[in-house]
Amino acid sequence: MTKALLVTRGPPELAIRVAPTSPEALQRLAERALTNDRITEAASLSEQALSGAPFSIRALRVRGLAAARNGETDKAEQILTLAGNWSLRDDPAHAWLVENRLRNGDYGSAFAHADTLARRRLEMQPGIFNLFTTAALNDPRSVSPLLRQMANDPPWRLAYLDYLYERDDGDAVLLTLATGLERTKTPFTRNELEKLYLSWTADRRYLALRTVRGMLRRPPFSPAVVNGDFSADPQTQLLPFTWRLGAAPGLIAEVAEDDLRPRNAALRIDYDGVGSDIFADQVLMLSPGRYLLRGEGRMESSPVPARITVELTCVESGLRLLTYRPEAAPGSSAAWRRFQAPATVPTSGCSIQILHFAPDPGDAPASTIAWFDNLELNPLAQ
Repeated sequence: MTKALLVTRGPPELAIRVAPTSPEALQRLAERALTNDRITEAASLSEQALSGAPFSIRALRVRGLAAARNGETDKAEQILTLAGNWSLRDDPAHAWLVENRLRNGDYGSAFAHADTLARRRLEMQPGIFNLFTTAALNDPRSVSPLLRQMANDPPWRLAYLDYLYERDDGDAVLLTLATGLERTKTPFTRNELEKLYLSWTADRRYLALRTVRGMLRRPPFSPAVVNGDFSADPQTQLLPFTWRLGAAPGLIAEVAEDDLRPRNAALRIDYDGVGSDIFADQVLMLSPGRYLLRGEGRMESSPVPARITVELTCVESGLRLLTYRPEAAPGSSAAWRRFQAPATVPTSGCSIQILHFAPDPGDAPASTIAWFDNLELNPLAQ
């Protein structure tokens, strides 16, 4: 027992004296020699270890790395490929294979070995992600191998996407991944795509936002108002191209079953008349031109004039394209009324718009309960 412990855990120099022919002792001493740049000694000791234990991954790896340091690249490639194939856990072998195959432009194989490392070694992920990104930005040949790795839905996929958001030059790779993976078995999930949309909206990356939405058609540009009848499952929708409902003291905005039309979903707004938070909004991407907003609304209770407006605004300039104030019609029996309002999107400075239900607060509280449904925004003949 003592001898076995010395061989496996004692200093390599002592282990080899206790068991001169032990493959374990020989491979440990070979690793020490390689660490100290005694290349010829490392090669010899690893070969001795392999003669007694031909399937020793550690000895095989040391022999391959010794060959690499000695300039025998082809021999090192053969030996370390064998070591890598025998064990997905031999990180030094896979790391050398990644580096060597990148030098040779073999991105498919390099990324496959990098995937092995990224799955096992969290601390190595930033370096591997930098490798993926640098390659994708500088060599178009690397894009297809990267897409293949991402299409396999590896456990590091979300971590890599998060890494790209932190890089100043990560947007180009995000666009490549979002559009390229759309043709695979694992396109961007709803959460992945929604994060991309929200991030680029916040960063005012409107051209990139329009580009990726146009290529993916998720959601399509038509209809202009997504879920205008409020009937869709929120879990199938993508912010900011669907309704974002506000929540604040004195304000309740919700999709609810209409009191007058059972089993019909509509937007219900309950407002105290004082707060200034937006009730509901969604981002639109209208082309320049003339449009007509149509919809239905009813005021269950409201002061006169009503303290709520429907507005369409250019995000870049803040230019208000339309404002509609519903008619106040107090009484719980107030009927639904159709409404319409025109808007003109200018040819410049308005590539992205926001449609929102906004408050018009007064000096004193005054309850408003309003309903809206069946919103459409259609182009008019020029």
